[in-house]
Amino acid sequence: FKGDDTCEYLLSSGRFLGDRVWQPHSCMMHKYKNSEAKNCLIDKHIAFIGDSRIRQLFYSFIKLINPQVKEEGNKHGNIPFEDKSASIKVDFLWYPEVNGSMRQRIKSWTEAATAKPHIIVAGAATWSIKIHNGSNEALTQYKINITSIAPLLEKLAKSSDVYWVLQDPVYEDMLSESRKMITNEKIDAYNEAAVRILNSSSRNSKAKVKVFSVSKLIAQETIMKSSDGLHLPESSRETNAMILMNVYCNKILKPIDGSCCQPQPPLTLIQKLAFCFFTLSFIGYLIINLIHRNNYRKNKPCNDLENGEEKKPAVSTPAVSTLEMLLHSFCKLGLIMTYFYLCDRANLFMKENKFYTHSSFFIPIIYILVLGVFYTENTKETKVLNREQTDEWKGWMQLVILIYHISGASTFLPVYMHIRVLVAAYLFQTGYGHFSYFWIKGDFGVYRVCQVLFRLNFLVVVLCIVMDRPYQFYYFVPLVTVWFMIIYVTLAIWPQIVQKKANGNCFWHFGLLLKLICLLTCIFFLSYSQGAFEKIFSFWPLSKCFELNGNVYEWWFRWKLDRYVVFHGMLFAFIYLALQKWQILSEGKGDPLFSTRVSNVLLFISVACFLTYSVWASSCKNKTDCNELHPSVSVVQILAFILIRNIPGYIRSVYSSFFAWFGKISLELFICQYHIWLAADTKGILVLIPGYPMLNVMVSTFIFVCVAHEISQITNDLAQIVVPKDNPTLLKRLLCMVGFFSGLLLFSAIQDQSRH
Repeated sequence: FKGDDTCEYLLSSGRFLGDRVWQPHSCMMHKYKNSEAKNCLIDKHIAFIGDSRIRQLFYSFIKLINPQVKEEGNKHGNIPFEDKSASIKVDFLWYPEVNGSMRQRIKSWTEAATAKPHIIVAGAATWSIKIHNGSNEALTQYKINITSIAPLLEKLAKSSDVYWVLQDPVYEDMLSESRKMITNEKIDAYNEAAVRILNSSSRNSKAKVKVFSVSKLIAQETIMKSSDGLHLPESSRETNAMILMNVYCNKILKPIDGSCCQPQPPLTLIQKLAFCFFTLSFIGYLIINLIHRNNYRKNKPCNDLENGEEKKPAVSTPAVSTLEMLLHSFCKLGLIMTYFYLCDRANLFMKENKFYTHSSFFIPIIYILVLGVFYTENTKETKVLNREQTDEWKGWMQLVILIYHISGASTFLPVYMHIRVLVAAYLFQTGYGHFSYFWIKGDFGVYRVCQVLFRLNFLVVVLCIVMDRPYQFYYFVPLVTVWFMIIYVTLAIWPQIVQKKANGNCFWHFGLLLKLICLLTCIFFLSYSQGAFEKIFSFWPLSKCFELNGNVYEWWFRWKLDRYVVFHGMLFAFIYLALQKWQILSEGKGDPLFSTRVSNVLLFISVACFLTYSVWASSCKNKTDCNELHPSVSVVQILAFILIRNIPGYIRSVYSSFFAWFGKISLELFICQYHIWLAADTKGILVLIPGYPMLNVMVSTFIFVCVAHEISQITNDLAQIVVPKDNPTLLKRLLCMVGFFSGLLLFSAIQDQSRH
């Protein structure tokens, strides 16, 4: 750990991921768009001063502001650039040698009464080598000149950002005869002199001239693609310009995926209160533990020396109290949340950008599928979508989604479209599972609702507090929570139609279908009426939950993307349970689901539909167009998979215990990955062991899975305590929760006001 100044890493070290993706050591680089660059540099003056290499950097930099700029004008003269819409002024000043002329220009900035440039990028050396034929006298004069310039640059660094660009290596075989004297040995000597003088000069000064040495590393990999052996190819220049933009703009705009040069965010009021709460829980648990240990010692059996018999204690050791279990759970949770904070809020561990390759996605997929098949066991029951099968389904889907996220496969459209189906399948199971429960059990009590809501939302609420993120940031939990409430309201409102009632009169089946048609109509209306949707979720306090970046558009987009699939899940459950009741299905062990002929036909159609959807998804060219079709067609592959998995009896009778184990903690895995497996809120990858990517993934994955499993246990324990079955006690707990969330909203409002 070398401190939290990731700017030094950004300016001095890194490596290439693939051909054109530069990865700084320890931090993430944001790719700035034109609008972002203008927003950062508004009312700024930037000066590039140096030779033709600095001119190249100048052009690449202004193309980040305006891509239409052409490299025209006098190559050996000053070149101005101005963006009047954002009041940005960028100048290139032609000073090919570090000499008196350059010194005079820099000195004029230090003495000028007018505003100095906000950013100064300087560098030169190759012209000195060329003009003086690589003589040692030229190097000596270079040292003298840069020694005289260094104090002036330091003076400017007090109010401006000053960068000295070291000289890139050359590709000597491609150099023209007039440049043959420019050798890498000479360049290294000039660079060494510049670094030594600038570092020694700024040792006793608070203001520091930043040495831009990363360009050398980039050039070492790419100079072979140069057109003349001296100037960098365009892709390398763009990378250097993007690094400059990150160094200056990250601390201003604070992009999520630009961790380089970003300071650690200060603790908010709510985070401080959370820290105090976990600390008090820890102290309380220690006190109770010490009291219990002391009581145990007092009641410990002892030998009666007179009779030679062992005396039994009068009081037995008490069972673990509810308070002790509560404090124990909060202690564990506090330690886990500390790890979350250190991983993704403190600048303690390194973060890196994702980089997609086909092998990084498909090889792990094949590996886990082989593992899953290896752990095959017989199911306890052989019904369609039995508990073990649904856990298995959730498990392998979650593992595929995790690999998709860490490999950055969202950039590959065919993979993205298939992952969208997996997310839709989760929501399909939400519709199927909750409908089946309410239809069969007829339990619409408050206890059931509170249990489900607590289990879904507990971890996310804690993370919103500890990680200072809005509820909508963890979009999947709000999605399943809202859909659960929609299912509950649809079935609970009058008339309440359940299986027991419907069995007595078939008329009630039509009543339920009418309810489902009304639900579908509402979904259809809201999906095509963004205004109405936004009005519903813009009312306080709903807006506090569903807003992201000041509006509910993101929530509307997420909801709309899979708007029909929960309804499909409910309808499938209704049809399946009706067929089961009418004894049309054969669900015995090893038996096909239908008659042999029907089973074969359905199996053939299912395989054809499954493959057809995959072919369509793989041929997608435009993400927006495919997303428009996705809500209507995703159910095709989901139903095809269910039939393929359940029609053959021998396949329905077995399941993978490996996948099922992960399926039981799938929600925790999905949420925990945001901060302790990925990094920068899923935009990058957490690096616990730098320099060893495979070992790092193994270690971070092991910790991540263990933490997710532990949080699942904590949630289950707390659910029993916080949501009791006793109605009067439950009502009191609900009032406490209302008070807690009211306090949270109040503190959040105070926090927002202080930020503004």
